[in-house]
Amino acid sequence: MEQMQFEIQQLTHSYFDKEILNIPYLAVHQLERIGIVGENGVGKSTLLKLLAGKIPPTTGQVKSFVDAFYMDQIDLQVTNDIDYALQGKLNIKEQHAHLSGGEQTKLKLAELLSTYAPCYLLDEPTSHLDREGIQFLIDELTYYYGTLVIVSHDRMLLDAVVDTIWEVKDGEVHVYAGNYSTYKEQKELERQQQQQAHDAYIKEKGRLEAAAADKMKRAEQMAQAKNMSRKEAKSKPNRMVETKSKATGQKGLHRAAKAMEERVQQLQAVEKPKAERTFHFAHQAITELHNKVPILANDFTLMAGDKLLLERVSFQFRQGQKIAITGTNGCGKSTLLKAIVEGAEGIEISPKVKIGYFKQMSYQFVESQTLLQFMKSQSAYDEGFLRKVLAAMHFTQNDLRKSVCDLSGGEAMRLQLALLFVGDYNMLLLDEPTNFLDITLMEALERFILGYQGTVLIVSHDQAFLKQTATVHYHLAEHKLILK
Repeated sequence: MEQMQFEIQQLTHSYFDKEILNIPYLAVHQLERIGIVGENGVGKSTLLKLLAGKIPPTTGQVKSFVDAFYMDQIDLQVTNDIDYALQGKLNIKEQHAHLSGGEQTKLKLAELLSTYAPCYLLDEPTSHLDREGIQFLIDELTYYYGTLVIVSHDRMLLDAVVDTIWEVKDGEVHVYAGNYSTYKEQKELERQQQQQAHDAYIKEKGRLEAAAADKMKRAEQMAQAKNMSRKEAKSKPNRMVETKSKATGQKGLHRAAKAMEERVQQLQAVEKPKAERTFHFAHQAITELHNKVPILANDFTLMAGDKLLLERVSFQFRQGQKIAITGTNGCGKSTLLKAIVEGAEGIEISPKVKIGYFKQMSYQFVESQTLLQFMKSQSAYDEGFLRKVLAAMHFTQNDLRKSVCDLSGGEAMRLQLALLFVGDYNMLLLDEPTNFLDITLMEALERFILGYQGTVLIVSHDQAFLKQTATVHYHLAEHKLILK
């Protein structure tokens, strides 16, 4: 076995008296390549900080035997002008104050990868990166000779560079061998095994309960017969023995029934696994589109100030298509969506088009209604379906009673996404909807898109997400919109 580089023993970590992590033992060995996954807020970044020695555990210890390079999610600032050129793919020479989020991430990655370290601890390194930036990172990490521990929601990255998955759930860390796809296969196998165990538990519980009920019924019938026998015994003395025999049989049935009830209590309950929800967002008659090409452009030119983004391009976005629009950072993808929303000159939009628009911004609601009340006021769907949609967006029963004006930024963003799919729209424009979503939320959003009848335009750098959702793919490059 390779040399140990980190060792966690009897660790707990708490915030404000709430236990976030409880890890009896965990180790990282030399050259391991570990991907940490789990829902937002479960402690993935905290675990990475503990390994990096950035924070101490509440109890227990973390032993480190390696010099590790740690990159935080927000550790994107640099203090000097830096010029990096790595394999011709990154050329950055700008002051950090003028850099976009994606450019800052590229710069930090260039700084990271320019110097070898025996261990990298990376927290969401693909945040804000475009497709080329993500591919560059994958290429570099594929040929990196060292230990890698990475928190990421990018499934393509996790498939390409890790050989072990740590799943953080309910404060515990579960270890799975293989990349992300292998982990998902193992999770599905676990789900099937849990379903089989649940079915067996329900069957055995039902059998025991039925047998106990049958014995109690027979005991009751004996009791009725015994009462009649007592009346007869008064006139016929030879009936006394038969009555005592029935009493003995009745007690035996009661004992047997009680024993079966105790066996039911002793059965190890197996919960039914959560089923993957499917969604079907049916449109009302008022939002139905009969135009097969609700958006089209001929010789359309798009500018951002003095910068040319698109030059005399033509396109047709057809009804029901799920359209991916990709391209490098700054090429004009978001500006194109905004131009469609605003009905820019040169873009023809069918009069019956009703657009729902999700853009990269901080969402905040001012209404005082509870989350469920607000959702019902914005949608014609029944409450049961709305609850399912909100559950898929990780809103719990307690969350439904929150006032929408008190939602956190992440909660408000999830609510905004949910509202688009249940609202009075027949076309959705989604500008980087997966930013800051964990993988389970991404997969829920994928199911939303697949169950949506209208047209959807998606700007995203997440290739796994686009592979699952898009039926048509356009690439924006060199001022052209190219159908791939």
